[in-house]
Amino acid sequence: MDDVRPHHLPIDSDVDLHVERQRTELLRTHGAVLAAIGVGGAIGALARYGLDVALPADRTGFPWATFGINVVGSLLIGVLMVLVVEVWETHPLVRPFLGVGILGGFTTFSTYVVDMQRLVDAGAAGTALAYLAATLAAALVAVYVGLVITRRAVDRRAGRPAAERERVHA
Repeated sequence: MDDVRPHHLPIDSDVDLHVERQRTELLRTHGAVLAAIGVGGAIGALARYGLDVALPADRTGFPWATFGINVVGSLLIGVLMVLVVEVWETHPLVRPFLGVGILGGFTTFSTYVVDMQRLVDAGAAGTALAYLAATLAAALVAVYVGLVITRRAVDRRAGRPAAERERVHA
């Protein structure tokens, strides 16, 4: 009984080597992307927090700050996607920093759900339902408007005629 040692699983050097390679690859290729997303997310979340503090909602009132944040953020996502996918040749970290980081941190669909629950708990189910529908519809329309307006602005700047614009984006 003197030789009591903790149980150890057999060591598989191939598995250990594979795990170490994955860890090195993740740090080398994804570390910069994760850092860009993290820094952008902090910026976006701070901007959202500032707006939430500036425009607080009461217990049963429509959460205008969160609604506006999600709609404006959705519009900017539409604009950004046209610019970084169709117009600019950007650094590989631009989309993760701006799209996933800043705009992902700025928009807050999780708070949207919490706001709905708060409204229902406060006896304002009608406001919660209106908020649910209005946010979803407005955010989808905002993305579409951001795409269309940005494409039109880019096409005008490039001097494309209207007929060619329609063919390019169909």
